[in-house]
Amino acid sequence: MPLRTRIYIDGYNLYYGCLRKTEFKWLDVLGLFENRILPSVLFRQTPGGDPAKMTLHSACAIKYFTARIIESAAKGEDSVSSQAHYHNALTTHCGGRLSFVMGNYSLYKSNQYIVPADDPKRWPRDCSKIQVWKLEEKQSDVNLALQMYDDALSGEIDQIVLVTNDTDLAPALDMLKARCPDIVRGLVIPTRKVGGGNDLEREANTSLARLAHWVRRHIADDELRASQLPDVVPGRRRASVKPHSWYAKPHHLAKMLEMAGPVLRNEGEIMKWARRENAHLDGRRPIDLINSDEGAAIVFGYIEKYIREQVAKGDGQAASMTDG
Repeated sequence: MPLRTRIYIDGYNLYYGCLRKTEFKWLDVLGLFENRILPSVLFRQTPGGDPAKMTLHSACAIKYFTARIIESAAKGEDSVSSQAHYHNALTTHCGGRLSFVMGNYSLYKSNQYIVPADDPKRWPRDCSKIQVWKLEEKQSDVNLALQMYDDALSGEIDQIVLVTNDTDLAPALDMLKARCPDIVRGLVIPTRKVGGGNDLEREANTSLARLAHWVRRHIADDELRASQLPDVVPGRRRASVKPHSWYAKPHHLAKMLEMAGPVLRNEGEIMKWARRENAHLDGRRPIDLINSDEGAAIVFGYIEKYIREQVAKGDGQAASMTDG
């Protein structure tokens, strides 16, 4: 029988381990684990036995633990809205098989020791202090540990897969091992390879790895790239749209919008055109081409050529551009 599996994602760890400063933020986590990660795991429940088959729980496949960004501490002007769009898109796309379990961020002023530039090894007690803003995520680890343990006791699942590299969750895995020994414990470390070699940005913490039956030590860029949500995810009231700042080359997107503005009526029309396969671009989508400098040059060249042709004909219509 396949192992009934549920995924427990430490959202903070996943973001900083795999997604920050990448074009992969618009991630379909259900597709990633169902189609990429779990099929790659070779785990044998008995020595010499066949690799176990794993199937995600039909009702609730993934529990995603995170917290809403505080606007006053956000790094980008669109961070709050981008997160909301992503959460809505993921919830809709997964059709109820994913649930968010929300903690919260605490923002407060704190007196912290200063590390002297001329004596960085000086003990903290001998250093002066300065008041700083301190941002901490609260409840997510506790929520994850409790939910994981409660689910293991429920009899609904045969395997838990923990996605984190946070040693704070080691006691939860240890208790799970002691109290629910029949539950298979999988561990996925949310980190990526460095450069073209096999070195990882972060190694798996041994205090976690020793408590797992199997460990997946990284997530490949190709797996993240192949597991992206559609740019537009329709919803009951409104669609959730991939934020402009989450594209690989936001500056290319901004330039495309500016260049196509005189031809198409508004940003919405431009984006509809950009998301369609274009016969004038060898069947490729402009929105995909602008993810690289070479592809962006092709799109910009096409727009410039089209505008020149329309000016030469004295025709302000955009039929051939939108029809393409």
